Amino acid sequence: MAPEHTAAGAPGSGTATVDRDADRTAGTRLLATAARSAAVRAVRLRDRLAGPTDPADVDTGIEPVAADEVRGLVLRPALLGFVAVLAVAVGGSLPSSPFKLDMPGVWFFGEPSTPTPSRWGLYFSLTAVYGGLLLFMRVWWGMSRLYRRRHGIPTRVMAGVFALWSLPILVIAPLFSRDAYSYAAQGEMVSRHMNPYLYGPFELGNNTYTAPVDPLWGNSPAPYGPFFLQLDGFIARITFHNELATIVLLRLLALVGVALIAWCVPRLARLYHRDSAELFTLMVLNPVTIFHLIGGGHNDALMLGLLVAGVTAAKERHPIVGVLLCSLATAVKAPAAFGVLYIGWTWLGPGVPVRDRIRPVVTSGLIGVGVLGAFSFVSGLGWGWVSVLGTPGVVRSWTAPTTTAAFVATGIAHVAHLGIGLGGILSVTRFLGMVAALVAGVWLLLNSDRIGTLKALGLTLLLFVLLGPVVQPWYLSWGLILLAPVAFGPLRSLVIGLSMVTAFIELPGGAQLVSSLLHGDPLQIVLTLLWILFVLTVPLSAGTRPALPPSGAARSVVAA
Repeated sequence: MAPEHTAAGAPGSGTATVDRDADRTAGTRLLATAARSAAVRAVRLRDRLAGPTDPADVDTGIEPVAADEVRGLVLRPALLGFVAVLAVAVGGSLPSSPFKLDMPGVWFFGEPSTPTPSRWGLYFSLTAVYGGLLLFMRVWWGMSRLYRRRHGIPTRVMAGVFALWSLPILVIAPLFSRDAYSYAAQGEMVSRHMNPYLYGPFELGNNTYTAPVDPLWGNSPAPYGPFFLQLDGFIARITFHNELATIVLLRLLALVGVALIAWCVPRLARLYHRDSAELFTLMVLNPVTIFHLIGGGHNDALMLGLLVAGVTAAKERHPIVGVLLCSLATAVKAPAAFGVLYIGWTWLGPGVPVRDRIRPVVTSGLIGVGVLGAFSFVSGLGWGWVSVLGTPGVVRSWTAPTTTAAFVATGIAHVAHLGIGLGGILSVTRFLGMVAALVAGVWLLLNSDRIGTLKALGLTLLLFVLLGPVVQPWYLSWGLILLAPVAFGPLRSLVIGLSMVTAFIELPGGAQLVSSLLHGDPLQIVLTLLWILFVLTVPLSAGTRPALPPSGAARSVVAA
C-alpha cells in the first residue's frame, strides 16, 4: 500500500496536520517575540552601562526648576544654613569658647575678661557650636538631595548663598586651629629676610606675632611652598607688620581659593554632565570648606583652588595651562604635585600605551620643576621646604589610622610585657601606611583610563591622607572636593558622609557637654533640649515633593 494512500485514508490525519502547522507557527511567533524582547533589553542594558549620550533625553526622575520656583527652593535652606553658621560663629567667638585661641590681642573681640571662663558661657558656647553644626549638616544634606533631582538653579543664586554663609565666619577669630597665626609669623619672618625653611617662628622673639603660635610649631621650619611664603611676606609688609591685619588678609586669601573653586563649578558641571547647583553644594557649600578652609583660614584653600582650576583647564584641552596652575598649587603645598603628574599622564588622551606617556609626564614634570625653581630663586628661600615636608608628622593624633594602630600595638605589647616603645611601632605603622598609599596610588594611575582621571586623582589624595602620619579635617578636603564632580552612587554617599563626619573631627568639649547634660542644673538641660528639638525638627524646605529614586543612567560616571 502506498504511503500517500495510507496517510490520506487515516481517520483524522488532516486535522492532526493542521494542528502541527499551527503549533509550529505559534512557536515561531513566540520565539520571535522573545528574541525581540531580549534584543530590546540588551540595547537598554548596553545604553545603561555606557551612560547617556545626552542627559536631557534620559528619563532619570530629574525635574527642571521653573523660574518662579527658585526662590522657594533656595530661600528657606539658605536662611536655616545662615542660622546654623551664625550659631557656630557666636558660640565660637565667646570669651569662654574652647574653639578658638583665648589670648588678649589675637582678635578684635571675644577676648577673655577673666582668667577663669564662665560656666554658663562655656556651656552656651558648646551648645551653640555643636547644635549649629548639627543643623548645618541637616541643611547641607537636604540641599544635596534636593538639587540632585531639581536641576536648573542659577549658579549666581548659589554664590549668594555662599556669601551669606561665609560672612559670619569671616568676622570672627580663626576657628578650630591656630595655623593662621603660624602663617602670619612665617610671613613676618619673610618680610624681615629670615628664612622659614631654616628657622621656626620663635626666632622672631617674644612679640604679638609669636605669642599665638602653637608651641608645637614654634621651632619648626615651614613645610609650605615658596609661592605661598612670598604671598605671606607680601601681606605682612602691606599691613605694616600688624599681626591682626595680617590674619584678616590671610583669611581673605583662603576665601580667594574657595572663590576659584566656585568659578570652576559651572565648567566642571558642563564637563561632567552635572547640575551646577548640586555641584556647587557639594564643593563650595561643603561643611569642610565653610568651617575649616575658610573658618580656619588654611592655605589648603588656595592650593585646592589652583588645583581645581588646573584640572579643569586640562579637561578643557589646555594641558599647559593646567600644568602651570597645578605647579602654582604645588608652590603653595606639595600634595598638588599629583595634579601635575595626572595631567602629564593623560596629556595624549585615553588608551595610550605606558611608554608613550613617559614623554608628556616628563614634560609636565619639567614645567612644574621650572615653576617651583623660579619661585625658589626669586624669593631667595631656596628648596629647603622639600626637606621639611614631614614637619606635620610630629603630631600624634588618634584620627590617623596608622597612629591608632601604633597605639593599639603598643598597648598589646605592654600587656604582653614586650619591651617595645611607641616610637618604634609608630615608625613601622607609618612606613607601612605610606607604602600602602604608594601602591594604591600607582594602581589608580595605571587604571585611570578605566576609573576616570579625576576620580583616580581624588582617591589618591584621600588615601595619602588617610594612610599618612596625620589626619586633619582640612587635609581630607583635598580628596573630597576633587571627587565631588564624579561622585555617583556609593562614592557620592562616601563624599557626603565623610564631609559631615570630618567637620566634627577633634573638636573640643564634646565630653564636657554630655557631662553637663547628665549632671547640669534643670535650666541648662531644658534650654539645651529645646535647642536640640529645633535643630532636629525644623522643616528644611516648604512644599517640596518627595524624592524620586534616580535611575541607573543618572548615576553613571563620566570618564574624566
